[in-house]
Amino acid sequence: MSTRIAFLKGHGTENDFVIVPDPENAIDLSPADVAALCDRRAGIGGDGLLHVVRSAAHPEAKDMAAEAEWFMDYRNGDGSIAEMCGNGVRVFARYLQRAGHVTEGDLAVATRGGVKSVHIAKDGAVTVGMGRARLPEGDVTVSVGERSWPARNVNMGNPHAVAFVEDLAHAGNLFAPPPFSPASAYPDGVNVEFVVDRGPAHVALRVHERGAGETRSCGTGACAVAVAAARRDGADPAVTGAPATYTVDVPGGTLVITERPDGEIEMTGPAVIVAEGEIDAEWLENAVR
Repeated sequence: MSTRIAFLKGHGTENDFVIVPDPENAIDLSPADVAALCDRRAGIGGDGLLHVVRSAAHPEAKDMAAEAEWFMDYRNGDGSIAEMCGNGVRVFARYLQRAGHVTEGDLAVATRGGVKSVHIAKDGAVTVGMGRARLPEGDVTVSVGERSWPARNVNMGNPHAVAFVEDLAHAGNLFAPPPFSPASAYPDGVNVEFVVDRGPAHVALRVHERGAGETRSCGTGACAVAVAAARRDGADPAVTGAPATYTVDVPGGTLVITERPDGEIEMTGPAVIVAEGEIDAEWLENAVR
């Protein structure tokens, strides 16, 4: 590992990330390294880390290299690997634009959840094709303290439990993962969204992200919530033949989610790069001892 490692810091609706450009996959970032970098007091701080690698240079992405030049090797803030991060893809695309690798318009980004289509608009908004939602069968319940709610099981390439509540304060502090049952529904843990209505096709959420705790925003979570709300409201685009668009307020801003009749889901929102600098590799080595 070199003496210094380039990094940037960015966020999408305040879901923030440490960005490590590494086109040739030359930097070995262990889970402990990632956790140290994402530490908000002793490190740079972030809900997760975006390791920017050319698809052809990463063993998990080589098969996607013909479709997408760049692979988002995404890690949660605790160092664990995640399949996808919707806000992360937007910030990833903004970094590629800033670095001169892409321009406004369309591009493809490889992720562990598959290749995602991205559009960078002239006004700065970034739209990500999030794929289709899967709605596994079976009842799910989530709990906070003495309260429990039925939840909709929605998979956006990563697992979500969506619970509609009367008050977002009922979600508690969300420091620890909210208990859920049955355990078999989510063998690898789950992202839990608590949702209230704000108006027609307009909802707000709080989320506990698996491996990160409560975050200011969750892109795949916003998509899962829009799908769950549409089904609750009887607005299944596959049935009605019309797109369903929901405005989803997250603590860090607003996302617009559209599910098309073919099942494809698009998420539109901001993406911002706020800083760049260098990581001291000696500090990082000492931080993980």
